[in-house]
Amino acid sequence: MERERASGADETGGRRAASALAADADVAAQAVDALASFLARAGTVLALTGAGVSTDSGIPDYRDALGEWKRPEPVRIAEFLATEGARRRYWARSLVGWPIFRRARPGGAHRALAHLEALGRVGHLVTQNVDRLHQAAGHRDVTDLHGVLDTVVCLGCGSSRGRDWMQRALLAANPGWGDVAATPAPDGDADLGAVDLDRFRVPQCVGCGGVLKPDVVFFGENVPRERVARVHAALERAGGLLVVGSSLMVWSGYRFVRAAKAAGKPVAVLSLGRTRADTEVDLKLEASCAPVLERVATMAGPAPLSGQRAHPVRPPIG
Repeated sequence: MERERASGADETGGRRAASALAADADVAAQAVDALASFLARAGTVLALTGAGVSTDSGIPDYRDALGEWKRPEPVRIAEFLATEGARRRYWARSLVGWPIFRRARPGGAHRALAHLEALGRVGHLVTQNVDRLHQAAGHRDVTDLHGVLDTVVCLGCGSSRGRDWMQRALLAANPGWGDVAATPAPDGDADLGAVDLDRFRVPQCVGCGGVLKPDVVFFGENVPRERVARVHAALERAGGLLVVGSSLMVWSGYRFVRAAKAAGKPVAVLSLGRTRADTEVDLKLEASCAPVLERVATMAGPAPLSGQRAHPVRPPIG
């Protein structure tokens, strides 16, 4: 009797799992059709991407399905500049997190967007990510809105060096730290737990002795005006805006949704969970980025021969 009940429970669980998979597949299929239709109507679009594009590459994201922080808010620029303790904490976590971040490779969403660029379906791409994975996937026309993590700049003299140089300097100044294990966190960060950082040493600029900072926009820091202007110019040329993998909770990305709507351009969002712009966009697709984009890219056709690029696609008249 117990075996019969167990068998029945297994069968019921199996049917529920199969039903859930079928529902997920149906949602994905509907999302593919809706996005393909949106791109056909809009012509060449500006793409805006967020952390959800890189999670399949092993880089954690910041927010949950409700758009709330999954973890404590990252260090703010004022704190980083004001205290040696904040800089120790940042660079200690970065020392441990960088090797994991550095190993990340483009995922299906990155490759699909590069494919759509080659076909003229996606024009300029602006990303809130700092991982350069779009460029690694072959996307040519990219603005790194929040900068890039693989470069370190001196706040004194303005010189720059590669992040690998900083890693070697950090390890040389802090023997034994190369063996520290920690949980990966977004953007090359790592959760160290309760670690004594009093003796942790942060390298200074070899030229002027100034403070070194990753070439990224910290929370509380403004995006350089020329980057914002470049994206606005690209939006003016585009037929619409496609947002992928972003909750749009920060103004730096959300502003482009507002600009697109003010200009009368259609906006589509492909992202899991709630976004700041859910009530404003023309199309909201709550599905995983990579499977949907990969299918849409395949339906759009083969990429041009190497070295060739398709012309921008104009939206249909009428």
